[in-house]
Amino acid sequence: MSDLLLVNANVITMHPAFPRARIIRIKNGEIASVSADDTPSLRKCTSSQKTLIDCQGKTVVPGFIDAHCHLVSYANSFVTLDVGPRNVSSISDMKNIVSKAARELPPGTWIKGRGYDEFYLAEKRHPTRWDLDSASPAHPVRITHRSGHAQLLNSLALERVGIWTESGDPPGGLIDRNITTGEPTGLLYGMDETIARFVSATQNNQAQEGIRLAGRALSAQGITSIHDVSSRNDPDRLDLFRAWQQQGHLSQRVSMVLGWEAFQKVQEREGANLGDDPVRIQGVKIIIHEVTGQLSPSQSELNEMVLQIHQTGYQAVIHAIEEKHVIAACTAIEQALKVSPAAGHRHRIEHCSVCPPALAKRLASAGIMVVTQPAFVYYNGERYLRTVPKGDLKHLYSVATLMRHGVRVAGSSDFPVVPPNPLIGMYGAVTRRAENDEHILPEERITPRQALSLFTVNAAKATNTEASRGSIQPGKLADLAILSGDPTSLSAEAIKDIRVDMTMINGQVIWERR
Repeated sequence: MSDLLLVNANVITMHPAFPRARIIRIKNGEIASVSADDTPSLRKCTSSQKTLIDCQGKTVVPGFIDAHCHLVSYANSFVTLDVGPRNVSSISDMKNIVSKAARELPPGTWIKGRGYDEFYLAEKRHPTRWDLDSASPAHPVRITHRSGHAQLLNSLALERVGIWTESGDPPGGLIDRNITTGEPTGLLYGMDETIARFVSATQNNQAQEGIRLAGRALSAQGITSIHDVSSRNDPDRLDLFRAWQQQGHLSQRVSMVLGWEAFQKVQEREGANLGDDPVRIQGVKIIIHEVTGQLSPSQSELNEMVLQIHQTGYQAVIHAIEEKHVIAACTAIEQALKVSPAAGHRHRIEHCSVCPPALAKRLASAGIMVVTQPAFVYYNGERYLRTVPKGDLKHLYSVATLMRHGVRVAGSSDFPVVPPNPLIGMYGAVTRRAENDEHILPEERITPRQALSLFTVNAAKATNTEASRGSIQPGKLADLAILSGDPTSLSAEAIKDIRVDMTMINGQVIWERR
């Protein structure tokens, strides 16, 4: 393979010893060299190089890494109904979209949608099964909440999955009911895996079309690596991701967690080969919640789970939102480290939405990383300001506090909860400004360079891939994003308007703006 030169570039290497460059030489899919001076390399190019890309002064950064996302759900979002705030402002709007789908599908076919948020609906309430019944009585309907942690079923769907007035709540789940009659309203919490087993699988051609569109959308955002943290991940899904890549539907490198049950089964498989690039296993997911009013898993159960993950050499990836959940996760990791000290562990807390300074200091002391979603400040800020209790709001997504106390923080979008654009995530972290222009804890602003690190060097560290990704330096993979502007020198307000003009993986252009 001939060399490739990127010249006339504003290169932000994210490497402290050599922060800026003008030219990048790529050989065999890796960074061969970076230089601050174009002239000698250009002279050499005239005699020995075959391929040259003139960046025309545009900014080149390491390919973005989304350290917490849900690829299958994102792919499905391209082939399911979009009932999110940008499409739907009332329950009536949602019913119209469902009715249209019902007219186009044979009776009995599942209708699936996602993205509604009751805060942004005119009625300021969750829809009910009776709302959906009036739109589609002959089709089972499943609508997933924007958060991904609740879903709405119509009456036929409830019947299909066996939920009646007399049905008890499943372990870790909650069936919302009419206070007077006890009838299920159709709203279910913490029951995604239970319901998914009953919903007819997406047709193969739909799945392939969804993943093709998802992969292209990620490429258009400069995203070259992702960490899929879906709790339903298992070796079969690993094989599916690999097949999608081999079929050319997905270009991004994928690290993925295992769900707890899959992790238990993998331990029983001798010689399981789960670490190959470009799709690899990286971590085990645990979700801490209180759907039923009690901590689940309990602290003692969580301690045992994290210890088992730790002692088998895996990375614990713990979903913890509220302060008490973060404390529980921190305690479990501290206990595991007390039993088996490991200075280089990569255990993580996902979201870490509410974290006071004293807790941030404790996380840093234990070497725990945090993977957060600064784009939530932008997309959800209006709702946070009106619904989050004041005691929590003053510590909400406190990225600056975490960093100031020495916590390594990585960035992500949690797509499809919000769009995967890393530049919106950076904008949220730098400005702390919501989409409606309100500010949320402006004292938690970080610098543009720190924000860029969230989606590059820090995200690589969080996914244990910093040896090959996250910065532009010799020996690392030639995964790059070429931007229309420099996020570290433009005004903070301009960051959200920066475009990705080209994305490269292994030195190959996988997307280019036309």
